[in-house]
Amino acid sequence: MPKHIFLFFRKNAVLSSYTTPIKSLLEDLFSLTTNKGLVSAKKKIYSLLIGILFFLICSPLGAHNISEDAALEMAQKIWYNECRGTIKGLTSWNDGEDFASMGIGHFIWYPEGRMGVFEETFPHLLTFLESRGKILPPPLQKNRKCPWYTKKDFEKDFDESSLRKIRRFLYETRSDQALFMVKRLEESLPKLLACAPKEKEHIETLFQSLLANTKGTFILLDYINFKGYGTSPNERYQEQGWGLLQVLLAMPPKTEKPCEDFVAAAKKVLTRRVKNSLPERREDRWLEGWHKRLERYLD
Repeated sequence: MPKHIFLFFRKNAVLSSYTTPIKSLLEDLFSLTTNKGLVSAKKKIYSLLIGILFFLICSPLGAHNISEDAALEMAQKIWYNECRGTIKGLTSWNDGEDFASMGIGHFIWYPEGRMGVFEETFPHLLTFLESRGKILPPPLQKNRKCPWYTKKDFEKDFDESSLRKIRRFLYETRSDQALFMVKRLEESLPKLLACAPKEKEHIETLFQSLLANTKGTFILLDYINFKGYGTSPNERYQEQGWGLLQVLLAMPPKTEKPCEDFVAAAKKVLTRRVKNSLPERREDRWLEGWHKRLERYLD
C-alpha cells in the first residue's frame, strides 16, 4: 500500500479508529499475488476501498464521533432543557399525557397495550445502553413496557425503590443517553429524504448548513429528541406534522443564518400544531415553554 495514502488517513482524526484494520486489509490484498493478470482487479478493489474511506470521512458517523466529555456536556444541556437538570425529572409523567417521560431526553415510555400518536423511544434507549455494556437495574430488566398505567399510579410509587433505582441508573448513564441521541441524529437524514424525495435539495442543503457548526448540530440533535423526525404519518394533527422535517421545509431554501431561521420556522410549526390540536388536549399551555426552549438554541 502506498505510504503517502496510509499517512493521509492516519493524520485524519475521523478515521483514526479505522487506520489499523484498513491498513492490514489493503496490505493483504496487495500481497495476494504478483500475477499481472490480477493487477487490474486489485486496482479496482483498492479504488473501491479508498472510496469507502472517503465516504467515512463525510459520513455522519465520522462527523459525530464525539468524546465522553463532549457527550456529558451535551447531556447536561439536554437534561436542563427537559427538566431543569433535576434528579426527580429523570422519571416524569406530565399532565395531559398517557405515557411516562424517562431520562435526560424525556424518552417516551408507554404502558403495555397502549400506543399513542408519539413515537416510543425509551425501549430503544435501553437496548442501546445494553449494547454499550450497561447493566439495567432489576425494574428495567423485568419491564420493557411501562408497568404504571396512569399518572396517578406512577406518582404513587414515585419515591418507592423501583423508581429510585431507575433514576439512579439514568443519572449514571447521562452521557450514554446523549450518544443515543447522536445515533438518532446520524440516522435522520436518510429518513427525511425518503419521506420527501421531491424536496431533497432543500432538506439536504439546510441540514448540512446546520450540521456545519456546533450550535446547529446541537439544534438538530435536540429537536429530533424534542419533537421527532416528522416522518411518521401518526404524528400529525389535521395531516400536518411538527417534527424536524416540517421545520426544515418551513425554512427559506437559502440562508446565511441557519440557526436563527430554524428557530423562527420551528416556532411557526409548533404554533400551527397547537392550533390544529384537539381543544381538550389544551396544548396551548405548553407553547410558551416550547418557544423558550427554541430561543435557548441561540444562547
